This record gives sequence, C-alpha cells and structure tokens, in this order.
Amino acid sequence: MDATSSQHAGSTTLDERIDRMHGRDRLGAIAFVAAIWLTILFALFTVWPYIEVPGIRIILAVAAVLVLGLNTAAIAAMLRHYSDDKHFIYGLDLKHLDEMRRRRT
Repeated sequence: MDATSSQHAGSTTLDERIDRMHGRDRLGAIAFVAAIWLTILFALFTVWPYIEVPGIRIILAVAAVLVLGLNTAAIAAMLRHYSDDKHFIYGLDLKHLDEMRRRRT
C-alpha cells in the first residue's frame, strides 16, 4: 500500500482526532474568556467602594470594558480562524506527534 492510499484509509481517524483536538482547544479558550471575565469583574466590584473620585471610577469602568471586549473579540476571532483552518493546523500537529511517537518506539 502506498503513502497516498494509507493516508486516505486513515482519514476518518485523522478527522476524528482533529475534531477532538479542536474541541479541547475551543473549550480551553472559552474557559479562559470566562475566567478573565470573572477575574476582571471581581476586581472591579471589590475595589469599587474604595474609589471616591468619580473620574477614576469612569476610567476604571471604561478600561475594564475595553480589556474584556478586546480579549473576547480576539479569542472569538482565533476560534473562527481555527475552525476554518483546523485540518491544516491540527493535521500538521498530529503528523508531527505521530512521527515523534514512531521515533520513540
């Protein structure tokens, strides 16, 4: 069996592995976004009563909104890109992982 036919024979398994890796990365990215939202909001609400200057409160609130908005947008864009190119991205990773495993044995 040549390399092309063996590659096609394992494509279903490769697709499943790609989907699993993509799913784990997606879950990790969503967990990161949730954690950053919780952290920033916790910090904001914790220090809010101690800030007496209204201008500083506005600056702090705007900064929190910008950090959360930009980070969320960046992670969403990354997830979209990974979904579009997941076969290239994860296929290459899996190829190298499989080669490393073959060399160890």
